[in-house]
Amino acid sequence: MKITNYSALALLVALVVFCSFALSPSMVEASSGSGSFKKDTEIQISFATPVDEAWAKNTANFVVFQQTDPDIKVPVESVILDPRKTSVILKFAEPLNLSGEYAVQAKDVTSDGKVLGSVEFLVKKGKGQILFTIFLGAMLINNFVFTKYLGLCIFFGVSQKKETAIGMGITFTIVMVLSAVMCWALFTFVLTPLHLDFLKIIVFIGTVAIFVQAVDTILRKVNPYLFKKLGVFLVLIVTNCIILAVPLINADSGNGPFESLTLGLGAGLGFALALFLMSCVREKLELCRVPAVFRGLPVAFVVTGLFAIAFLGFSGLSIF
Repeated sequence: MKITNYSALALLVALVVFCSFALSPSMVEASSGSGSFKKDTEIQISFATPVDEAWAKNTANFVVFQQTDPDIKVPVESVILDPRKTSVILKFAEPLNLSGEYAVQAKDVTSDGKVLGSVEFLVKKGKGQILFTIFLGAMLINNFVFTKYLGLCIFFGVSQKKETAIGMGITFTIVMVLSAVMCWALFTFVLTPLHLDFLKIIVFIGTVAIFVQAVDTILRKVNPYLFKKLGVFLVLIVTNCIILAVPLINADSGNGPFESLTLGLGAGLGFALALFLMSCVREKLELCRVPAVFRGLPVAFVVTGLFAIAFLGFSGLSIF
């Protein structure tokens, strides 16, 4: 019985010693947290306890650098402390790379005059934010038709009627998504390990051709009317600038499978949106009195230019 009591007492003493070390300032120095981008020139970080205002307002207490370049420090211009004193916003003079990862070191954090230690924060976008940014960028901000002027041959050829524009938009999006994922897999697991990167354009064209042929066969059986309306433009998807640009962008930027899928989906829906908008206008133009010199492709180019100017309004759009 005595042995049991002594054992319990020893266990209690060990627990007290452990707790004292766990709550000591030296352990805080090893702690870390996460922050977030507020704007392209602001980072917000939060603390578990209120911090002293004098410490928080001192920019020298914060060291910021990008994970890829730890030797290059990003100077903090000013610091804003929230009323509860548990969160600060670091402001920078120059825009940050929102697609990168930053480390924020808060040195000698003080609370109620006591030094708690140092804390390091990792600041980066979440996976969902990155994917949504890629999707929105490919669809609206950097629309391949209205901002990069790619795929214009098919764009002008099938945008005369809404019916064919919608059919081509759906077909193109399906082929775009499938080819983007398959091209990423071939480039990552076949071409790169075998050092055959110089063959990527040929491989990408062949991959797209396989999917186009499959869609061609299915569409011929399922919807012969739409197949006849699309005509030669269905085959031209193989050499469409957009459908080749997306796999090349994925290969050069090192995108993963989800990023490649999202970029393909955004590019496909962006092309479908451009076709639908253009077809709506061109159907109306057939009922208008257009001067003879502007009928046909000339007025279509003018309308495309106006759409391109309108889509410039999305430039600089940032959700996160």
